[in-house]
Amino acid sequence: MTFLFLFGGGILITLFVILFIFLLPLLALISALMNDFSGNEKILWVLIILFLPFLGSVLYFLIGRDKRISK
Repeated sequence: MTFLFLFGGGILITLFVILFIFLLPLLALISALMNDFSGNEKILWVLIILFLPFLGSVLYFLIGRDKRISK
């Protein structure tokens, strides 16, 4: 009964959280790879996103996007 209560009522929330956890690093990685950075910052951001997927993605969107080179 507890199993059904945990996953039956909150299945939408669970799916949203799982999608957010997997989608955020993917979007951050795509953004980091498609933009230009000075020096080796692109490699650094890609490694941070790959090794620390959720925290690295949040850090990239908070800090890294401001360091992009304007075209």
